[in-house]
Amino acid sequence: MNKRTGAIAGAAAAAIAAAAILLPDANASTDQPVSLRTFSAQSATQTATALKAALPDRTAGWYLDGKSGHLVMNVLAEEDAKNVRAKGAVAKVVSNSMTALKAGARTLSDTAAVPGTAWSIDPKTNKIVVIADKTVTGAKMATLSKATGGMGGLVSVKRSQGEFKRYDGGDAANAGGAAGAGDAGAGEQAAGGAGEVGGAADGGQAAGGAGGDGGAGDGGGAGDGGQAAGGAGGDGGAGGGGGQAAAPVGGSAIFGGNARCSLGFNVTVKGAPAFLTAGHCGNDSKTWTADQAGSQPLGTVTDSKFPETDFALVTYDDASAQPESAVDLGNGSTQEITKAAEAAVGMKVQRSGSTTGLTDGTVTGLDATVNYGNGDIVNGLIQTDVCAEPGDSGGSMFSEDSAVGLTSGGSGDCTQGGETFFQPVTDALEATGAEIGAGGGRGGGDAGAGGAGGDEAAGGAGGDEAAGGAGDAGAGGAAAGGGDAGSAAGGDAGAGEPGTGTEDPGTGAEDPGTGTEDPAAVGGSASGDGSDSMN
Repeated sequence: MNKRTGAIAGAAAAAIAAAAILLPDANASTDQPVSLRTFSAQSATQTATALKAALPDRTAGWYLDGKSGHLVMNVLAEEDAKNVRAKGAVAKVVSNSMTALKAGARTLSDTAAVPGTAWSIDPKTNKIVVIADKTVTGAKMATLSKATGGMGGLVSVKRSQGEFKRYDGGDAANAGGAAGAGDAGAGEQAAGGAGEVGGAADGGQAAGGAGGDGGAGDGGGAGDGGQAAGGAGGDGGAGGGGGQAAAPVGGSAIFGGNARCSLGFNVTVKGAPAFLTAGHCGNDSKTWTADQAGSQPLGTVTDSKFPETDFALVTYDDASAQPESAVDLGNGSTQEITKAAEAAVGMKVQRSGSTTGLTDGTVTGLDATVNYGNGDIVNGLIQTDVCAEPGDSGGSMFSEDSAVGLTSGGSGDCTQGGETFFQPVTDALEATGAEIGAGGGRGGGDAGAGGAGGDEAAGGAGGDEAAGGAGDAGAGGAAAGGGDAGSAAGGDAGAGEPGTGTEDPGTGAEDPGTGTEDPAAVGGSASGDGSDSMN
């Protein structure tokens, strides 16, 4: 080899080496910093946002490693990885930029608008993941294959065994008791087995139809546990002097016309109480009640958006209502909701709905599009592996005390699993001007005078209040003459802690009674037993 040939070969080798350094490697192993941090979803979001601002157009999404709690940030070049490591996060060099991924999603919208399809950006694979449900066959599948075939390494295609559909339930006689907050305190040891929950048709608003049917307040052989002053008001203190029941919480059943959906989150709009639910539910009916019969009005739709997005704002008819900012956990307790949060891939979330109660899972994709058919295409959704079923639409998806999403639809059910999509709460709040929380009320209003000195007296009908969705012991105190707060002469106040309303011990003399205690029947469970027919 002469000197000139050697020089050319050396220069070529140097050029190849330089190109290897500059070209991003899609298959590069995850690069770890010297000192890794463990991130919460909130701290990961804050750090990732700061990194995106510091590296404009040079990042390609991020996710939380659910097992380790590490933040993994996709970057396009090794030189940018240093900035990521400096924040205690994991840097992963990838091929597809976020600009390219979003452009690919737009291409799919233009060329593959096939009913029964969905897609989202998956930062773990650095691709757009397209899902085709079981209805996508023949010509529909050919159209999808043609659209994705020319997109190379931007797209991966998967099949779903289910069918994409909205999760509003039709003509449901009751909510199955699934997430009805009144399950705690279910019927409350009423005399002679009276005081059934009644299937929680009111979305768990107050257990116990007869709650305390043990005589007009003196217990007279009715058993320990006669609830609700004056022997009437199992339903949130309707009898005697019990307080008014509070509004439902996230996950409670709501009814409009022939549809059943779920409440998402209680909010305020310019100080007025309201709640968020799914937009397709808002389109189903203008007015919503806590029971299918329509005897317990809740509110009126003031804003509803579907398709394209999927949220509705319902203003409470009672302008003085103070519904609790909480979500029903289906076990007699609630989770307080104090703020809203952006979703992140890898985030652990829970969902509460009136059909299936409380379920959990993980966020798997962002900026998802789902085509439900008939022109109902929704964009900008959160994709998860959390199960849901008809009747759960509008229900709460949350992470600890943060509101994250409103249930929209998906495939499968809570037996077989599947994919589920949620409207981001942050987008709904911004569009409606609403704020999380609606007065923060707990308890069931004033305790009242306890009717005719009823067994439980006070406490907004004792344990059967279900105010704020937790089955709390209403406004709390026992009647004059002693006994634990929320408990009548040793009776079970309904598996809830004492409420926080103002205690008024009542004016009547307490008589514990001498009858035999018979636990009331419970009409429903967190698994959705007793749910009626659904579309």
